[in-house]
Amino acid sequence: MLLDGKLVASQIQREIQSAIAQLGGRKPCLAVIIVGDNPASQIYVARKTKACEQVGIESRRIAIDSHVEPDHLIQLIEKLNLDPAVDGILLQLPLPDHLNPIDVLSHLSPEKDVDGLHPINLGKLLIGEKDTFTPCTPLGIKTLLEYAKVDLTGMHALILGRSNIVGKPMAAVLIQNTPDANATVTIAHSRTKHLKELCLTADIIIACMGSPKFIKADMVKEGAIVIDVGINRIKNPSDENKWQVVGDVDFDAVKDKCSYITSVPGGVGPMTIAMLLSNTLKAYLKRFNN
Repeated sequence: MLLDGKLVASQIQREIQSAIAQLGGRKPCLAVIIVGDNPASQIYVARKTKACEQVGIESRRIAIDSHVEPDHLIQLIEKLNLDPAVDGILLQLPLPDHLNPIDVLSHLSPEKDVDGLHPINLGKLLIGEKDTFTPCTPLGIKTLLEYAKVDLTGMHALILGRSNIVGKPMAAVLIQNTPDANATVTIAHSRTKHLKELCLTADIIIACMGSPKFIKADMVKEGAIVIDVGINRIKNPSDENKWQVVGDVDFDAVKDKCSYITSVPGGVGPMTIAMLLSNTLKAYLKRFNN
């Protein structure tokens, strides 16, 4: 069965839009910082700002030159931290090579870190505190599984990828001793041995390694759940002058073996944006309820 992230995200965005319409006073505000002219980042930021507009969140797009000095970028973040009209701050990744993302992200106010990547928020996530912001892609995957009423208890969840944005926080989400988690989690990566055999033991595979169509049918057991986080641009096999977007999973080869599977596009991507909007509204409400 297809897990339709686009459909679920649309429902969540309608709920957010309704909640914002009932607010008194100013609307929630998200500041999005983009450094440089990475084409993929430009597309992602455009989608996020459009989604904000659709639900009634004010968005500020702040474009910075790719050669920006670290101190200048940090000063900008600290200014936004103090701006009472800004509820959430998103630093679009990746950053140019001369900028250390961990150093820069650590200057975000944890209360405005709606992408959930500040060390304090990641630490709270790891120890199971509820009062934190969960990174948007792992939160989106968890929410999508909840909508499908998937019980993760006791499942062997294999995460392919160990990034700070998806892989590591995804493991922290799934391993919690809570009714919506309780999975047994394995993280695999480029140095993992016997990967195919490991995949065949997994009840749920979350592929986030950035390798086009890496997961084949002979790597997935019957009835497994497959979540594809990958977004890869490859040459269209029928026309080399065109490009196509594919995931880390060979969807057509794998889909008939799965109990649930996500597509690319239309799966995890829309859920990530929906969770960004949800976290921004959460940040707004926390500020006014404290």
